[in-house]
Amino acid sequence: MVKLFIGVVALATAWLVSSEGAARDFQPCADAKDFPGLAGSLCTVTSVPLQPSASDTESQTVALFVRKFLAEGHRQPRGQLWLVAGGPGESGASLYPLLPTLRRAFPAYDLVIPDHRGTGYSSKLCAEQESPESPDGIALAGEEWGPCVGALHSNVARTQAFTITNAARDLSALITRHRAGGEVQVYAVSYGTQLALRMLLAAPVTIDGLILDGLVPPESAAQWDLSHRTAVVDAVGRQLLTPQQTQNYRALLNTPQSPELASLSGGDLHRTMGSLLAWPAVRDRIPQLLEALAKHDFAPLAVAIADVRRLSAGLALYPQSPPSLPLVSLISGSENNARPDLTRAVVAEEANDALFTSTIPGLLVNSPIPLYSRDGYFGQTPPWLPRTLIIHGTLDPNTPYEGARAHAALLAAAGDVHVTTVDRGAHFLALIAPHCFIGAASAFVQHARLPERCAEGSAP
Repeated sequence: MVKLFIGVVALATAWLVSSEGAARDFQPCADAKDFPGLAGSLCTVTSVPLQPSASDTESQTVALFVRKFLAEGHRQPRGQLWLVAGGPGESGASLYPLLPTLRRAFPAYDLVIPDHRGTGYSSKLCAEQESPESPDGIALAGEEWGPCVGALHSNVARTQAFTITNAARDLSALITRHRAGGEVQVYAVSYGTQLALRMLLAAPVTIDGLILDGLVPPESAAQWDLSHRTAVVDAVGRQLLTPQQTQNYRALLNTPQSPELASLSGGDLHRTMGSLLAWPAVRDRIPQLLEALAKHDFAPLAVAIADVRRLSAGLALYPQSPPSLPLVSLISGSENNARPDLTRAVVAEEANDALFTSTIPGLLVNSPIPLYSRDGYFGQTPPWLPRTLIIHGTLDPNTPYEGARAHAALLAAAGDVHVTTVDRGAHFLALIAPHCFIGAASAFVQHARLPERCAEGSAP
C-alpha cells in the first residue's frame, strides 16, 4: 500500500519538474507557463522519512514538493524567505496570490514555499482520492470520503505519522538541504506558526529571523482551542455591535426566519454572520446588514455573501490549492481539540447562546479519522528563538488577540520578540492588511524601527 502510494505521488508530481533527477536541485516548473502568477518559478521534490524516528531499515518515505520564486532584480539575493502556510491542510499555493505583497515586504529575498506533508503536491494521506488525476483533483469529491477513510484505517501507522512534529522535522530538513548563501528568514501564518515553533522544539535549525502572522494561542490554553472556536468568533463579532444593536440582533435570531433569509443563510444566521468576520471590508458592514434584515431587506446580506465567496475564490487559483480535509481532521482532532469527548448537544448549546458561530467545533465531534496521541513537545516553548516579529490583529476571529498576547509573553523568555498590533485587523494580515504587514515585515528584516501599532489605510 505504501509503495503504491509513493508511486502515485511520483506520477502526480513528475510533470511539475521539467527535468528528471531534480529531487534536490530546483528546476523550472513545467506549470509555470500555464499560470502568470507562477512565471519563473522553480520546483523540486525531496524525499524524507515517513517517520523520522524510525531506523533506516524500517523507514518509509514521503515526497515533499517545494516551489521557489527568485528575488526580482537582485543578481545576489540577500537570502531566502521560507513561507510556512496555515491550515492544517493548506498547501503553499495559498500563499501564491500574495506574491506582490511578499515581494514588496522582502524585495531582496528568494521566496521558498513548501507543501506540508499531506497537502498540495506533497505525499497525501489518501493517495488515490487526493490525486491530481481523481475526479475533483486533489480535493475530495463526496463519494471519495468513504474509500479515503477506509484507506486511513487500513494503515493506521502511516496515517498517524502525519503529525505536526513530523511536519516540523520535514521543514527543518528542507531548510537544511536547500538553504543557499545569505540569511534564512521564516514567515509563518496561522497553523504555520504552530508548525514553525514546533520545528524550533523538535528539530532546531539555524535561522536569522521568524515572522509569526496570526500567532496561535499557547497549546496549553484550552480556552482558545478549536473546540472553543465559537466562543472566539462570538467575542469578535460582539465587539462590532452597540448594546442596542446586540439586543436587536438577539431579537432577530429569536424570530422564525423567512424563506428568503433561510435560503441565504442556509438556515443558520449565527454561522453566516460568523463567516463574514474574516474579511474586514465585509465585516464592518455587519451592523448595517442587521438593520436591513430587521426591515426584511435581504439584498445587503446577499451582496456580503457574494463578496466573501469572490474574495475566497481569489485564494484558490491553482490545481494545487484545495486544502486536504483528511489532514485538517487528523491534526485538529489529535492536537488542537482539548475536549475529545465533545458532543453535538454541547456544540448546539454553545451555539445557541452565541450571536456569531463557527462550524469548527461541530467538525470535531466523532471524527472518523484514526487520531494519534500528542507527543512530549505539545505545550512546550522553544528554549531559543531567533529575532522574532509577531504581527496580529485585534479582531482576529481565528487566532484570538488575547491568546497571541499570552503566547508572546511566553516566547519572550526565549529570545528577542517584537509585537506589532494591527488595530481592527483580522486573520492573515499579509492578505487583509498588506500595508501594515509590509511596513512591519520590511522594517523587521532591515533591522529598522518596528511599529508597535498600525491601522490599515494609515501610514505603517
